[in-house]
Amino acid sequence: MNKIYFLSSCNTCTRIIKELNLPETFQLQDIKTDPITTSQIEQMRELTDSYESLFSKRARLYKELGLKDKSLSEEDYKYYILEQYTFLKRPVILYGNQIFIGNSKKTVEAAKTAIHG
Repeated sequence: MNKIYFLSSCNTCTRIIKELNLPETFQLQDIKTDPITTSQIEQMRELTDSYESLFSKRARLYKELGLKDKSLSEEDYKYYILEQYTFLKRPVILYGNQIFIGNSKKTVEAAKTAIHG
């Protein structure tokens, strides 16, 4: 499946999607209007090493809820991502059986190379 989980109100996500010049086979899912499901987060987890790698520690709520001072388990990371869309590190790009998480230049370049060869 070729899919991108993103936030339409995020300028960085919008820029990256434009930059990737995606084929029409890609599905776009705005996680604010169409929240991710348990099966979707589990599918993402199968392609990466942990729920923590999908979790954004830059989210404002991370500090507001005092999570930075807690020791979170994998189940905690999964719970918070499902509970509040801002905790998903964005964008998450699924291409075939590959996953690209976040907006670092290196990640975006890797995704671009995978998609366009």
